[in-house]
Order: sequence, then structure tokens, then C-alpha cells
Amino acid sequence: MNRSRRILASLVATTCLVAGVGSAAAEVDPSPGSPGAGDRYFPDYGNGGYDVIHYDVHDRVGFNRGRLSGRTELRATATQSLSRFNLDMMLKVTAVKVNGQVAEFRKTNRHELQVTPASPIAEGTDFRVQVKYAGVPKRLRWNGERPWLGNRREIVAMGEPQMAAWWFAANDHPSDKATFDISIKVPKHKKVVANGELEKITKGKSRNTWHWRAAEPMAAYLAFFGAGNFALERGRTPSGLPYVYAVSRQLNQRQREQSFNLLRTTPKVLTFLEKWLGDYPFSSTGGLVTGLEVNFALENQTRPTYPYSGGKQSSWLVAHELTHQWFGDKVAVRNWRDIWLNEGFATFFEMLWADNYGSATPQKWLLREWGYYPQSFWQLKIGEPGAARLFDYPVYQRGGMAVQALRHRIGDADFKALLRAWLADRENGSIEDFIALAEETSGEELDGFFRAWLFSSKRPARTVANGLA
Repeated sequence: MNRSRRILASLVATTCLVAGVGSAAAEVDPSPGSPGAGDRYFPDYGNGGYDVIHYDVHDRVGFNRGRLSGRTELRATATQSLSRFNLDMMLKVTAVKVNGQVAEFRKTNRHELQVTPASPIAEGTDFRVQVKYAGVPKRLRWNGERPWLGNRREIVAMGEPQMAAWWFAANDHPSDKATFDISIKVPKHKKVVANGELEKITKGKSRNTWHWRAAEPMAAYLAFFGAGNFALERGRTPSGLPYVYAVSRQLNQRQREQSFNLLRTTPKVLTFLEKWLGDYPFSSTGGLVTGLEVNFALENQTRPTYPYSGGKQSSWLVAHELTHQWFGDKVAVRNWRDIWLNEGFATFFEMLWADNYGSATPQKWLLREWGYYPQSFWQLKIGEPGAARLFDYPVYQRGGMAVQALRHRIGDADFKALLRAWLADRENGSIEDFIALAEETSGEELDGFFRAWLFSSKRPARTVANGLA
């Protein structure tokens, strides 16, 4: 380029920038999305550079060898100009396309799938990704965990804080929610239960495909399916909410009936919770009782899963998991360190539903529990439990005690207003967000209260300030 043309080009570029007209010089160069969502506890969970809008999962599951194969088609919006991006995927990947074009891909480790599209993706644009994969999920371990649950008769894909990457390609962190279509192909004599509502059963010669749709956004770890020999009950609650109850036929007839009686407490529990928390946040409900030997329940969005635990006498467990539909599902934690917001409130409402576990009042329950546990119980700082102790007993029990103490400290009116305000218009939140809202709602300075209950390794002093007097 000669000197006169360089001067002219410089003048044109300067004029464009001053006038606000885009130019090549003003564009941001594409860069890789981060291979993690920034969670301090789990740096490799989730990914950066994009926000998933919708997942369309198509899987085929085998029971004899435990093999799963399928494809995930996801639609996302780029939050930066992307030269490449990551997905969480444990299974072996065989092909990737971005916007219909073949993309380069490689596993940077067993958990991370790195994708390089044929052309960079501009910030703010929607793009589509298709990932094909296959493998045996039960053989796969990451971060010391092997969460896949199944045998030759039944599979239940549920787990926390990780599960999604064992059966679909995901941005697996609570900070990124999306809607879902889940289609699972199984032998004809098997049934499939998943989130949301059953859209269609497509029948084949030897296999049927069950298509479920979750219309409200949810975190990837809350997506689930159960496949096996299930007895199903479908209907509507007295308020008109569609439900699906499923119970494993691995359980004997008496156990199945007890399990259905447990699940049938769902409408009454929801009515109880709605008086405190407002309208149930989703368009369907229900639950699944598995015949697998598991020692936990999980709040899969719209359809919690439960181990066999008897009949109605275990309805406290239903209250716990249904509370999570608000605290954990509707409003997810911003990072896993904020888990108290899920488990503390679920334990609190479990206690209320169970008539304070024999205490005359919730406050007497609190004082009884406060005086019962030894010093070792109080050593875990539940506002900062650490990744290895995320689901330790004090997170639940001390967490529920902290909620009742807060209620006593600020009074019922402000407590109920705080709950409604927290759940009104947010998808994610942190402990710091909640503390700020509690102070704003009550008009009180609560730093000392939350330090004592969430961030101290000592039993909170029995004072008015700590909600204990």
C-alpha cells in the first residue's frame, strides 16, 4: 500500500470509529471459552464463553452390558467471540458438528471435550452443536466419584454435584440453566421416566423410545432418567397439576404399595409448602422410588427420586425434596460453596412438615438440637464446607437450625417476606446475596448472626442476636 492510500485508510478508519461504525480494527479477536465455570470447589465443572438455551438428548441404553450410546444436540448463545469451547462429556466421542459443519474435537482429559468449529462464533450469536458418543458409564470415574447407578434390570441417572456428563454432553454447572427434550430408547418391556411431561412413546420392533420434555429451564445435574420395570400412576393433583409417580417392580408388592402411598403425599406437601413459598414453580410434579440400593434421595426437577423408605411415615423425605423445587431448582446456587441455601431450607421445611420432630414448637426443636450436638458437630463451617464435605450432616442439620434461628431473630412477617423476595425473580444466588436481602428485608444488621451460624467453627452463643433467646 502506498503512502497516500495509507493516509486515506487511516482517515476512514478514524472517521468510522468516531461515528460508531464497526470496523475490522474494532472487532474483538475470537478466543477460547474457559474449560470451567469458575467454581472454586470444582474448577472443571461447567464451561465459559456460552450459555446453553436448550438440550435435545437422544440416548439408547443397554442393560446386559451397561452400554449407552447417543447424541446430544444443544443450542447455545455465545457470550464472547469464540475460537473454540468446551463441553463436559465422560463418554467416548465419535463425531461433533457445529452449525451443521464438521468440527475438530479432542478430549483434553477424561472429563473435558474441546471443540474447535470450522469458523469462529461471534459474540451474541446462537449456534448449534451435535455430539455423538458411546461407552459404558458405570466404568467411568472422575474426581474420585463413579456416580452411575444401574444393574441389569434398572438404571437411574441421578447424582449431585455431577452426573450429566455420564449420559449427555453438557455445560454442567448450576449457573447455566436450559430447557430439555430427553428421548431414551429401551427394550420394549422397559419403561422410562424423566423430567417434565411425557410427550410421546415411539414404538419399534424390539425397542421403544420415550420422549420427555422439561419446558422450564433447569441445571444440567437436575436432568435425569430412570429406565426399568416400573409401575406408573398418572393423573392430576386437586389443583390441576399433572403428576407421574413411578415405583420399581424390583420391590415386592408390599414395598410397592408403601412407596406409592409415600409418593401420594406429594399434593398435600406441595399445598403446605405453597403457603410459605408461593406457587409451585413448575408445570408438573411426581416422583420415582427406585429398587436400586441407594442411600440418598435427589431433587431432580419436577420428579425427585427416592430410595425405598417405607410409606407415609417417611413423608418428611418428600417434604425435603419438594422444598428443593424452590430452593435448589427454581433458584440454584451460584457456586457449589453456597449449598447451605439448598440443604438448610430443605431441612427446615422437612422439620416443619414433620411437626417439629416431636418438639412443641420449631424454636424448642432448635434449642433441643443446639444443646444436643458435641463440639465436633460445630467444627464444620457450613457457609464454607469445602468440596469434600459438601453433603456432610452438619450442612443439613446445622443448616436447618440456622434457618429457624433466622426466623426467630427477624420475626415471622419479615421471614416470610424474605422467602418470597428471594424466590421471586432470580435463577441463581449466593450466600452473600441472601444475607444482603435478609438485611434489606428486615432492616437489621445480620453479619454477626450469619458469622455465628455459617462461618464459625464453634457452637453459636445462646443470645438474642443469634436467634437463640
